[in-house]
Amino acid sequence: MPPSATLPRWADLCTTDFAALDPARTVAVLPVAATEQHGPHLPLSVDTDLLEGVLAAAGPHLGQGWPVYVLPTQAVGLSPEHERFAGTLTLSPQTLLHLWCDIGAGVARAGVRKLLIFNSHGGHTGVMDLVGRELRARHDLLVYGASWFNLPLLDEQGHDLNERIPPQEHRYGIHAGQVETSMMLALRPHTVRMAQAQDFASSAQQRAARWSILGNGRSAKLAWQMQDYHPAGAVGNAAAATADLGAALIQAAGRSLAALLREFSELPLHTLVDRPQGQ
Repeated sequence: MPPSATLPRWADLCTTDFAALDPARTVAVLPVAATEQHGPHLPLSVDTDLLEGVLAAAGPHLGQGWPVYVLPTQAVGLSPEHERFAGTLTLSPQTLLHLWCDIGAGVARAGVRKLLIFNSHGGHTGVMDLVGRELRARHDLLVYGASWFNLPLLDEQGHDLNERIPPQEHRYGIHAGQVETSMMLALRPHTVRMAQAQDFASSAQQRAARWSILGNGRSAKLAWQMQDYHPAGAVGNAAAATADLGAALIQAAGRSLAALLREFSELPLHTLVDRPQGQ
C-alpha cells in the first residue's frame, strides 16, 4: 500500500501543525483493542491485528484531503472475562476509564473537537459509552464510538457479507469463531493453527434450548467469564474459517469506516448544544 493510501498518524504531526487544523472538520481516531487469549488456535494479538487491518483497509477508500489522524493503538484493554487464561493482559475498569479520558483530554487541548473511539473488542462497548459521555461533559468533545463488527459489511456489489455467515454463528460465535479466524487467515495466516480449530459449541446454545427468557439472548445477560461459554476459550465454528471470507470482511469494514470518517468530518460542531433552553 503506498504511503498516500494510509490514514495519517497523530504522532507524525509536529506540535506547530495543530494551529492550522480546522476544528470543524478534523477527526481524531482512538483505536482500542485488547491482548487476550483466543482459544488454542489464534494468538493473543487478534483484536489488535483486526483493528489495525481494518484501519489499513480504510485508507484507500477514504482518499486524500480528509483531516483524519489516528492516535496510538491501545493494545491492552478491559479483558477480565479472559484473565484466567494464560497470557491475557487486562487493565482495571478504573484504569481504563482514566486512560482513555486522559487521551481524550489531550485531544481537546490540541484544539481538535471530534473524537472517534474505534474498537475491536466486545468487552469495550459499555465503557466506550461512559468515556464518550465523560469527554463530552468535561471537554465539549464531539465523540462517537464504533466497533468494526457493527459497521455495514457490504462487498463491492453491495451484498451483505453477513449472509455468508450462518445465523447460529452470528449469535453464538462471539469469540475466535468463524469470523475472527477467517480475518486472521487473511491478515496473519502464519499465526493461525488450523489443526487446533474446531466447532467450539457455546453453552449459551443449551440455555437457549431450555429457557425462553433466560436464554433468548436479549432479555437477560449473564455476567460471564470465557470458560463459562467453553473451557477452551473460544466459541463458534473456527473450522469453517476461510481466508477469502476474512479478506472480504476486512475490505468491507474498511469501506464502511472510511464512509463513517467522511460523515463525521462533515458533521457540524453545533450538533452539541452548549446550554439547555432557558439557561
